[in-house]
Amino acid sequence: MAPEAAAETADPAHARIPDTASGGTVILLNGTSSSGKTSIARALLDLLDGTWFHMPVDAFHAMRGGRDGREMSDEDLQAEIDRTVKGFHRAVAGMAAGGNNLVVDHPLSRRWRLLDLLDLLVPQDTVLVGVRCPLPELERRELDRGDRQPGLAALQYGQVHSHGLHDLDVDTSLRSPAQCAHHIRDFLTDRPRPTAFDTLRRTLQQDGPAPGGARTPRGR
Repeated sequence: MAPEAAAETADPAHARIPDTASGGTVILLNGTSSSGKTSIARALLDLLDGTWFHMPVDAFHAMRGGRDGREMSDEDLQAEIDRTVKGFHRAVAGMAAGGNNLVVDHPLSRRWRLLDLLDLLVPQDTVLVGVRCPLPELERRELDRGDRQPGLAALQYGQVHSHGLHDLDVDTSLRSPAQCAHHIRDFLTDRPRPTAFDTLRRTLQQDGPAPGGARTPRGR
């Protein structure tokens, strides 16, 4: 084993970082909790050509551990969540820069999240999808599921789409996840330019973060 390992290490090919011909495409699903983002993402993976990764922000929150059991203040908890989200953004950008295609499941419930992603992602390669659903239906789903913080969808409702512009909008109260996924897939074949991220980068970055802003539980 040792001679083989040494030979493999000495091979110059093993020290060469693989080239990335081009960056990957990012489909960013933006909607409130319980709006159906994850169901659409899973349906998309069965439809899209080539290899795609589903990157939900909830998976990054689920990695968090090591707490000592003490209750955290709201301020400390929010800071911890914000750090997680900033890391998530950079993981998404890194995967895309490595040439990977991504379906990202993430509520833009705080203005800084959108501004941060505008800095990190390639606008021409980013498809911003507004996942919409009427508030009464969101509240019904939240109650039925029982695994969401009560009232979270309502608190996010006025925030996630406050920037206004998306490349495409889908309404999960009118279409099934599979139908929404088909609509998104068909849209990809002839995407208009400039993209929503192109336009938002020109406008929102000039204005900077909105002052104040509503706080949402756990910053989700």
